[in-house]
Amino acid sequence: MNQIMTTKRFPQMEKVLHSLQKGKGVIVLDAYDRENEADLIFSAQNLTQEQMGLLIRECSGIVCLCLPKQKVHELELPMMVEKNNSAYQTPFTISIEAKEGVTTGVSAKDRVTTIKAAISSNGKSKIVSPGHVFPLSANEKGVLGREGHTEASVDLMKLAKLEPYAVLCELTNEDGTMAKGNQIDLFSQKYDMPIISICEIIEYIEYLEK
Repeated sequence: MNQIMTTKRFPQMEKVLHSLQKGKGVIVLDAYDRENEADLIFSAQNLTQEQMGLLIRECSGIVCLCLPKQKVHELELPMMVEKNNSAYQTPFTISIEAKEGVTTGVSAKDRVTTIKAAISSNGKSKIVSPGHVFPLSANEKGVLGREGHTEASVDLMKLAKLEPYAVLCELTNEDGTMAKGNQIDLFSQKYDMPIISICEIIEYIEYLEK
């Protein structure tokens, strides 16, 4: 299936992919009967210090690096726990930090440095654990294997023809509650970031694979 032609059938996906290709962020929603949250997502490849600052200010502060399983293996990152008992089997590995070029590791600059080190071709030699960035290991089948933000993020990078590494954080309100409905729409308008749901991503990929 021709992806360029396909995006015309999915105008919102076209906006999302274009935004990512321009180095901007997007907002991904999951199902109402799942976590029912919005995640702010950027390409790790194009991530800037300013974007990391936005993630820290406007989101939960738990900044995650979404990686394909192959990259997790290359970095030799063990899973955070052997038996994952969390509600949605969130696939956390142990946390990481850049070996060089950081101070406390928690600043926007330091977290970007850590992410760039991890996604580099010889990332294993450039990171240590623990740290202030939390990698997530994506299901090998993407959103068709697990309907999570981790998989949606990696799939979007692939669809945008970017390196398959993404950075995400859960969008919150000023009072620390999770952003919902109109609050998400207002954030989207303020920062000119398109919104897409995981269900729409699944529908798009299934259409591509017909």
